Amino acid sequence: MKASDQLAHGLQAILVDLIELSLQGKQAHWNIVGPNFRDLHLQLDEVVSAARLHADEVAERMRALHAVPDGRTATIAKTTSLSEASDGLVSTSSTVDAVVAALNSVCATVRGVYDAVEKDDAATTDILNQILLQLEKLSWMVGAEKAKTTAP
Repeated sequence: MKASDQLAHGLQAILVDLIELSLQGKQAHWNIVGPNFRDLHLQLDEVVSAARLHADEVAERMRALHAVPDGRTATIAKTTSLSEASDGLVSTSSTVDAVVAALNSVCATVRGVYDAVEKDDAATTDILNQILLQLEKLSWMVGAEKAKTTAP
């Protein structure tokens, strides 16, 4: 099978966001400060590992479909849907907010192209489902660092 332009474009959008997520995760990992630093520092490595794993899966699927993935820095900077990461030291609270937003943004990209991908190549949705399952779980887990309880 050869990927349609629409399928290749959708997978490229996911790839770019996953690469950017891995870069932002490391940026945050190196520069967070504040309460619960250690736990968040370790969670960020989980986010980075997941983003890198899924980026590789998406890029390899693109090649299997005779599409050409583009992971160059200029492409990432021009086409990612993620907001720019903060520079300098960042509080653990701000880091939680930024990482959850980045995870949710990647998931929105996946969901945004899901139907088109499924229409062109239902087999590729298995990869998209795994991305959503893992990144949505990570969003919940990182976000729980700041969650409030309703119990007294």
